[in-house]
Amino acid sequence: MVFNNPSMDALRTLLVRARRIAVVGFSPRTHRPSYRIAAGLQKVGYHVIPVRPGISEGLGEKAYPTIASLDDVPDIVNVFRSAEYVEPIVEDCIRLGAKTLWLQDDIVNEQAAQRAAQAGITVVMDRCILRDYYSLCA
Repeated sequence: MVFNNPSMDALRTLLVRARRIAVVGFSPRTHRPSYRIAAGLQKVGYHVIPVRPGISEGLGEKAYPTIASLDDVPDIVNVFRSAEYVEPIVEDCIRLGAKTLWLQDDIVNEQAAQRAAQAGITVVMDRCILRDYYSLCA
């Protein structure tokens, strides 16, 4: 099976409908891409949920150590972790009932994407969610 990202129209629909985005691999360091993109998502109106062990908050929001520890299902799980860490994240997304998994630029894990898709999760891989927001929705 060859992976293909959803169409641009489908990405636009995902981004327009989403309200809550969990950012896995969120960094409290302001110079890191995960911080800057999460802050940008928050600035344009999304409720950002930081996911990172060892922090209690990020961007003024309660932080969670893992996807499995979330209180509610986010509309999108946005991942800033290396490809080798994606499979356990997918398993947590399946258990939680997440509907969309978005892997940031340069994160590609075909096996994890296939597992997520088989579980009914829409997968976006190797794309920047904030850049796509600005090009498709702003």
